[in-house]
Parts: sequence; C-alpha cells; structure tokens
Amino acid sequence: MTQKIENSKTWHQRHREQSTFGQRLSDGLANGMGSWRFIVIQTVLVGFWLTANVVGIIYRWDPYPFILLNLLFSVQAAYAAPIIMMSQNRQNERDRFHSEEDYKTNIRAKEEIEELQISLFRIENEKLSEIYKLLKEIKNK
Repeated sequence: MTQKIENSKTWHQRHREQSTFGQRLSDGLANGMGSWRFIVIQTVLVGFWLTANVVGIIYRWDPYPFILLNLLFSVQAAYAAPIIMMSQNRQNERDRFHSEEDYKTNIRAKEEIEELQISLFRIENEKLSEIYKLLKEIKNK
C-alpha cells in the first residue's frame, strides 16, 4: 500500500521532499533574485541612494563616485553568484531525476505493450484455431 501511495506522488513532489532546508532556501533566493519584483525594488533603492547622496544638503554618507554603493553591489554579487549556481545545480538534479522517472515510465509502458501484444497474439491464435475448426466442419458436411 505504501508503494501505491508513493506512486501517486509526482516526481516533483518526491524530489521536493528529498531537498534539504538549505537547498530549498537557495532555490527560493535564486527565484527571488531572478524576478521583476527584485529588479524594481533594487532600482528604487538605488535611485533613492543616488538621489539622497547627490541632492543631500546636510549629510552625504556616500558621495560621488558612490564607493559604498559599489561595495554593496560587490557583496551582493559575491553572495548571489554561488546561490544561483547552487540553484542551477539543483535544477540539473531535478532534470536528471525527471529523466530517470520518464525512463522508468517508458520501461513500464514498453512492458505493458509487450504483454498486450502477447495477449492479442494468443487471442488471435485462439480465434484462428476456432475459424479453422469451423471451416473443417463446413468442408466435411
């Protein structure tokens, strides 16, 4: 019965259950960083940063050429690149897992088709034998 329940889950559900917290976290971060929402929020923040430091009359914490902003972008890139690479590696794992599941499905389908062919061949032979007997009876009359 557990195998029946296991087979009712999709390959994606089974793969997701095998993922660790860190793997799910890196996938979530990579998805977030690759979204329009992230780009818009970052653009607004950078626009605010630049405006505040160019127009700021009282206090400019990062005057032109915005070295602190460049440092923040460098730190962000230093963390983003490995997270995105981890997510891409996991995507490769998902693709490999999916391919294996497709292969298993194809093998099961092939076996079922072969069984059907054997059954059809057997039925065909039985029917042909019956037809042959009927033809013999008609010939003998």
